[in-house]
Amino acid sequence: MIDQVSQAPARAAASEPRRAAAPVPRRDPLRRVLPLLEVRPGKVAAAITLGVLALTCAIGLAAVAAWLVARASQMPPVLTLSVAVVSVRAFGIGRGVLRYCERLASHDVALRGMAALRANVYERLAEDDRPVTVRRGELLARIGQDVDDVGDVVVRALIPAGIAVVTSLGSVVLLGVLLPAAGVALALCLVLAGVVTPWLAARAAARTEARGATVRGEVSAVSLELLEESAALRVTGRFDARLRDLDAADARLSAVADDGARTSGLAAGLGALAQGLAVLASLAFGIPAALAGSLSPEALTVIVLTPLAVFEATAGLPAAAVQLHRSREAARRLLVLLPADGSEDQVARADCASDPEGGLVLEDVAAGWLRADGRPAVAVDGVSLALRPGSVVALAGPSGVGKTTVLMTAAGLVPPVSGTVSGPGALFVAEDGHVFDTTVLENLRVARGDVTPDEARAALDAVGLGGWLAALPEGLDTVVGTDAAAVSGGERRRLLVARALLSPARVLLVDEPAEHLDGDTADALVRTLAAHARATGRAVLLATHRLTPLAVADEVLLLGRRPGDGPATAVARGRHEHLLATDPAYAWAAAQEHGRRGR
Repeated sequence: MIDQVSQAPARAAASEPRRAAAPVPRRDPLRRVLPLLEVRPGKVAAAITLGVLALTCAIGLAAVAAWLVARASQMPPVLTLSVAVVSVRAFGIGRGVLRYCERLASHDVALRGMAALRANVYERLAEDDRPVTVRRGELLARIGQDVDDVGDVVVRALIPAGIAVVTSLGSVVLLGVLLPAAGVALALCLVLAGVVTPWLAARAAARTEARGATVRGEVSAVSLELLEESAALRVTGRFDARLRDLDAADARLSAVADDGARTSGLAAGLGALAQGLAVLASLAFGIPAALAGSLSPEALTVIVLTPLAVFEATAGLPAAAVQLHRSREAARRLLVLLPADGSEDQVARADCASDPEGGLVLEDVAAGWLRADGRPAVAVDGVSLALRPGSVVALAGPSGVGKTTVLMTAAGLVPPVSGTVSGPGALFVAEDGHVFDTTVLENLRVARGDVTPDEARAALDAVGLGGWLAALPEGLDTVVGTDAAAVSGGERRRLLVARALLSPARVLLVDEPAEHLDGDTADALVRTLAAHARATGRAVLLATHRLTPLAVADEVLLLGRRPGDGPATAVARGRHEHLLATDPAYAWAAAQEHGRRGR
């Protein structure tokens, strides 16, 4: 039975190299993610062209209106002003119409790009055999807000930058033709407003955006936990504490927003300063030229008032620089979720695949969580173990000692406080893993999309759910209900283990497989996991407080707390028989289990 369940995932895993956790990319993450937007350069060029035309109308409106006012003050024949009057009307109407068209074109590019990116992210996640190493709330933040932030780089950074470059060059040429000195002064002021100011904004954003993205993910994660697990949190007395954690995270998010607001205010001030300097420089150079007769009064008004419209092009560049950095950070976070690709990542995978053992290794790992103040709280310290293909290692100890924390650290869901975790990606089988509101077969296909009905039945038989399946009204096509509300705790637990048996993961981390099960069924399930590991060459690390079935394990780590108030540690280790003979506490706990079974 075990062979029938395990051969398909074993073959699927053997057909491709094992994936290590995605390394931190050394190349620009935004450039790596941009192809997933599937943006058409022609549409981006069209949006930039429309934006340039709209801003040209704004500059033309300012220039022609200045000329018209100056010329009208000389009371010439009305017909000499007719062309300028019509031009003012045309520029005024064209500015609004073209700006609207540019908004349509740029947002069409951005929204289509976001849709394509989100679809590509979903597709790659579905094809990836690595576990998702973030909490559900954090995952929602990444495939939601982070995808939007990457898509915004087109409409809020690239297009404004393109428009600013083209219109600024045109404006400098216009003023340079009328008065070269004024053109040079305008160019210098545009460099201040369009280069220096965005650079300062980007530097400030580098300090705030990474922190802001992390805090936004924390807010999403805690909010989701409060919404979905409020009953359990109230029963355990932790609801108020998690609510305070949410308030603290929201306060940190507000502080990040305040930092960004100060940066935006500074950038706006520098932009206004550059605009004022350009106007003053135009007056300083233009008035002597007009008095000398080399510049007409009408041209003087054009030189002085045109900069007021030109700097509209650079006004959005500080925000564009911030958006560029925000999009880069969002791309970096998305790449952590996606399967590794590219030459650098292939080298990383090759290094992992070249390991002759190919197992998961924990070296002197301290596992724990971050407190509300951001400092780590170590739950378990000094854990070292090696999971080799086909091996079974058990983490034993009382409830609350930190077994689940060690498993989550080994899976990459929680970073180690100290020590190292190395090896292939592992599948974490959580005690409260999600069961979807769909059929039994589709719930099993979460592990591997090509699971056949025969493989599904074999997996369910292996975990002792054959009779349960036979009693279902529609067999594998029976809908289990929202979060398996119609399924008992023991049936749900074994359904999750069956899903794990069908996955292509090379390492299984199983949390409390005996939970909600009677003794005989729990022991049989542990033996099933061990037989599955031997038959497929996978490694299994299971956390359990039940000791009776651990004779099948190659090694048992007994976690406990030494005298004092410090973190838990491995107080004993060895095979089950060795611990029975050498560790009185272990032997006593095993005897108590036998006594309860006897009664």
